[in-house]
Amino acid sequence: MKCEELLAMLNEYVDGTVDPAICQDFERHLAGCNPCQVVVDNIRHTITLYKDGQPYELPAEFRRRLHTTLRQRWLETHAS
Repeated sequence: MKCEELLAMLNEYVDGTVDPAICQDFERHLAGCNPCQVVVDNIRHTITLYKDGQPYELPAEFRRRLHTTLRQRWLETHAS
Protein backbone atom coordinates (compact mmCIF):
# COMPACT_ATOMS: atom_id res chain seq x y z
CA MET A 1 0.00 0.00 0.00
CA LYS A 2 1.22 3.49 -0.86
CA CYS A 3 0.69 6.62 1.21
CA GLU A 4 -1.81 7.97 -1.33
CA GLU A 5 -3.92 4.81 -1.07
CA LEU A 6 -3.82 4.97 2.71
CA LEU A 7 -4.92 8.60 2.73
CA ALA A 8 -7.75 7.87 0.30
CA MET A 9 -9.19 5.27 2.71
CA LEU A 10 -8.33 7.05 5.93
CA ASN A 11 -11.88 8.02 6.92
CA GLU A 12 -13.17 4.48 6.49
CA TYR A 13 -10.20 3.09 8.42
CA VAL A 14 -10.63 5.44 11.36
CA ASP A 15 -14.40 4.82 11.37
CA GLY A 16 -13.78 1.05 11.36
CA THR A 17 -15.78 0.49 8.18
CA VAL A 18 -12.96 -0.65 5.88
CA ASP A 19 -12.66 -4.30 4.78
CA PRO A 20 -10.61 -6.31 7.34
CA ALA A 21 -8.25 -7.53 4.59
CA ILE A 22 -7.47 -3.92 3.72
CA CYS A 23 -6.95 -3.17 7.41
CA GLN A 24 -4.04 -5.62 7.41
CA ASP A 25 -2.44 -3.76 4.48
CA PHE A 26 -3.15 -0.51 6.27
CA GLU A 27 -1.49 -1.71 9.48
CA ARG A 28 1.56 -3.02 7.60
CA HIS A 29 1.98 0.32 5.87
CA LEU A 30 1.60 2.23 9.12
CA ALA A 31 4.21 0.05 10.81
CA GLY A 32 6.84 1.32 8.38
CA CYS A 33 5.71 4.83 7.51
CA ASN A 34 6.18 7.47 10.17
CA PRO A 35 4.45 10.31 8.24
CA CYS A 36 1.30 8.21 7.88
CA GLN A 37 1.52 7.22 11.55
CA VAL A 38 1.53 10.90 12.49
CA VAL A 39 -1.49 11.66 10.28
CA VAL A 40 -3.51 8.73 11.65
CA ASP A 41 -2.56 9.53 15.26
CA ASN A 42 -3.56 13.18 14.81
CA ILE A 43 -6.91 12.22 13.31
CA ARG A 44 -7.60 9.71 16.07
CA HIS A 45 -6.71 12.30 18.69
CA THR A 46 -8.95 14.91 17.04
CA ILE A 47 -11.86 12.48 16.88
CA THR A 48 -11.38 11.52 20.53
CA LEU A 49 -11.38 15.17 21.59
CA TYR A 50 -14.49 15.83 19.53
CA LYS A 51 -16.36 12.78 20.86
CA ASP A 52 -15.49 13.66 24.45
CA GLY A 53 -17.17 17.00 23.88
CA GLN A 54 -14.79 18.82 26.15
CA PRO A 55 -14.10 22.40 25.18
CA TYR A 56 -10.48 23.32 24.72
CA GLU A 57 -9.52 26.75 25.92
CA LEU A 58 -7.22 28.49 23.47
CA PRO A 59 -4.40 30.57 24.92
CA ALA A 60 -5.51 34.22 25.09
CA GLU A 61 -2.85 35.54 22.71
CA PHE A 62 -3.56 32.84 20.13
CA ARG A 63 -7.30 33.49 20.37
CA ARG A 64 -6.74 37.23 19.89
CA ARG A 65 -4.52 36.67 16.81
CA LEU A 66 -7.00 34.17 15.36
CA HIS A 67 -9.92 36.57 15.75
CA THR A 68 -7.90 39.42 14.24
CA THR A 69 -6.87 37.30 11.25
CA LEU A 70 -10.39 36.00 10.68
CA ARG A 71 -11.82 39.51 10.91
CA GLN A 72 -9.26 40.81 8.39
CA ARG A 73 -9.91 37.97 5.95
CA TRP A 74 -13.66 38.48 6.24
CA LEU A 75 -13.29 42.19 5.53
CA GLU A 76 -11.01 41.46 2.55
CA THR A 77 -13.55 39.12 0.96
CA HIS A 78 -16.77 40.87 1.97
CA ALA A 79 -15.83 44.56 1.87
CA SER A 80 -18.18 46.68 -0.23
